[in-house]
Amino acid sequence: MQYHDGFLISRHSRDIGNQTELIFWVQTDNGPAKLVIQQESPVFFITNEHVEEAQRHLRAANIPYQTRSLPLKDFSYSEVTGFYFTTLNTVNRASRLLQVEGLNVLEADVRLPDRFLMERFICGGITFAGSATQRNGYVEYRNVKAKSSDYSTTLSRVSLDIECSEKGVLYSIGLDSEVDSRVIMIGDAPDNAEDMPWIEWVDTELALLKALNAWFVRFDPDIIVGWSVIDFDFRLLIKRAAFNKIDLRLGRGGEKAHWRDSNNSRQGFITLPGRVVIDGIDALKTATYSFRSWSLESVSRTMFGEGKAIDNPYDRMDSINRMFRDDKPALAKYNLQDCVLVNRIFEETHLLEFLIQRSRLTGIELDRIGGSVAAFTNLYLPRLHRAGYVAPTLTSENWIASPGGYVMDSKPGLYDSVLVLDFKSLYPSIIRTFLIDPLGLVEGLIAEDEATTVPGFRGGVFHREKHFLPALIEDLWKARDEAKLQGEKAFSQAIKIIMNSFYGVLGSSGCRFFDHRLASSITMRGHEIMKMTRELIEAKGFEVIYGDTDSTFVSLGKRHENEDADNIGQSLVEHINDWWIAHLKATYNIDCALEIEYEIHYQKFLMPTIRGQDTGSKKRYAGLVNKDEERRIVYKGLETVRTDWTPLAQVFQQTLYQKVFDGEEVEDYVRKTVEDTLQGHNDDALIYRKRLRRKLSDYEKNVPPHVKAARKADAYNEKRGRNLQYQHGGWIEYVITLNGPEPLEAIDSPYDYQHYVDKQLKPIADGILPFIGKHFDSLAAPQLGLF
Repeated sequence: MQYHDGFLISRHSRDIGNQTELIFWVQTDNGPAKLVIQQESPVFFITNEHVEEAQRHLRAANIPYQTRSLPLKDFSYSEVTGFYFTTLNTVNRASRLLQVEGLNVLEADVRLPDRFLMERFICGGITFAGSATQRNGYVEYRNVKAKSSDYSTTLSRVSLDIECSEKGVLYSIGLDSEVDSRVIMIGDAPDNAEDMPWIEWVDTELALLKALNAWFVRFDPDIIVGWSVIDFDFRLLIKRAAFNKIDLRLGRGGEKAHWRDSNNSRQGFITLPGRVVIDGIDALKTATYSFRSWSLESVSRTMFGEGKAIDNPYDRMDSINRMFRDDKPALAKYNLQDCVLVNRIFEETHLLEFLIQRSRLTGIELDRIGGSVAAFTNLYLPRLHRAGYVAPTLTSENWIASPGGYVMDSKPGLYDSVLVLDFKSLYPSIIRTFLIDPLGLVEGLIAEDEATTVPGFRGGVFHREKHFLPALIEDLWKARDEAKLQGEKAFSQAIKIIMNSFYGVLGSSGCRFFDHRLASSITMRGHEIMKMTRELIEAKGFEVIYGDTDSTFVSLGKRHENEDADNIGQSLVEHINDWWIAHLKATYNIDCALEIEYEIHYQKFLMPTIRGQDTGSKKRYAGLVNKDEERRIVYKGLETVRTDWTPLAQVFQQTLYQKVFDGEEVEDYVRKTVEDTLQGHNDDALIYRKRLRRKLSDYEKNVPPHVKAARKADAYNEKRGRNLQYQHGGWIEYVITLNGPEPLEAIDSPYDYQHYVDKQLKPIADGILPFIGKHFDSLAAPQLGLF
């Protein structure tokens, strides 16, 4: 049989008659291929002491099965038997029945396509062989044999966006890809249509959907991207296709699109066989990007300085209706602009490369949101099976929280020359050093010789030889170092996120491997390391003013030039690293993977107090960096980097801190900002923007200002016959007036300027002025004129 290399695009499973069928769509050097695998048996495991009881229940329910004795045991050291089924339907029925009867069904929630891939260590790249049949646009393989491969390829992408009426009737569909960019528009072609070849004119909504089907057959993209593309664009496309009694056949081979609503949220899921749909917002969040607002307008303006032509939802709807009625080419241009912006965001952030590398590292689907638990399971489960164990059942019972990261009480003040020393990937390095691992815990607890274990916390002990996670992290660590050397930013970012997620996974009740002894042995060891590191620094005569998880802030006591500060920082790093290597070898006879690094020198540094108290704050500070022609102020946790403070407050903070750090006078600036605000000169900067995280009707007892504003906005919308915009959450922009909060679209009252002085300017000023012997109230007081 001839083997071929491919990259996994999508995975599916279904029952065909009395057997299961797995379908994997892959992209190869010769185009797309469909791999069909039959007669894979779904399986779960039951401990031997409950096998007869399980068999009795299954026979009574007339559910067919087969059992097989296996050299496997669970985490309680009980041997298990495999229960095998011919179809997905029967395994699901059996699992539900036995769980209702109180039996512990192990690994029943592992999906069959995932099990097939993970047991073969297939992560993205796949090598396969089988009986080939040429189909229309792809090759179908049956009797497939598959194994892992390092193969990767470039995947084709199209950005999709729709325009519609407020009632959800389609107007146009925009499509932007490297091979074709067009807008399919309902309407009569104008006389100058030949000047706009990128607009495809159709007569009806039905014709629009047929043209969309035809576009996918012709241009055949691997990936579909967009902005809220699943829960808006595809949700509406599915609905309009049903209304027009047409199948939306956007999958490869003309296969139908399948829609599924989530059981417990408003989120929906779209399945297109042979393709992947990726929402830009979800992808950016998965890659740990953060923006003040997630609207396409806001993200585009943040990244490129440009955005959509119309952003207000009602202005937008009115303009779209007008353009569809009077100027369809303008609407087509607007439609395509959204598609182009999304593609630019994907290009700028290397999002698709990031998702491909994540899949290559962990085997999870390209469109998987988050996916930390799934990634860990994919990597760990097959190794666990080869060690003779099956995984425990996911449960939240008897959940015991583990301590969080170490946070030291800070010493508030305005400092000259503060160094920051960071442990490089502290939690992953603790896992590597102290051999923290689910299997290691299971084996460590039954080890008879203490010399074969490393102690943890809360009763946890870890076997020195039987473990997988330390080696997995070490391999990822080496791969990331290599990726950084090669300038592969997407690959490096993917590895960093995966490595850092391992602690979170082990500390999450949503992970089957959760055990409080695992998570606590990581965080409590982190506390110990941070406290000891502080002692080492203070023994050298320096003051530690703050510590947070893996960072230590060191005051040098007086102003130092950058070169002197750098030398001190490097000296401290060398001393601390040498000490930990020697200490861990002498105390535990283990190799040290801990590594502290000199991160930064702040020439000026503010550690504020908790508002209204003398106690130092936590996770909030600002520092001035001035080195190598780079001059910037870094803000952490302060109003400037928070989305729930007004632009007025943020600009005021940035300017005030710059003046204090540079030793400039601040009296005139504070006084003028207050006066300008009270006189109405700063109205454009008084806008609050806040997210409604629940339905509007869910806010009953305590009704915060943004909820009051949202209710006023929807009352205003209702009077004008508009759709209610805020009933199910979303973002609201509002101002505080003399009659309370009012939304931007319905401001009826004068602004409450004193509110902004008291609640936006004063708290920021009070965070820094006392450290230079000044106070906001005295500076902001009205000045008496001389007569």
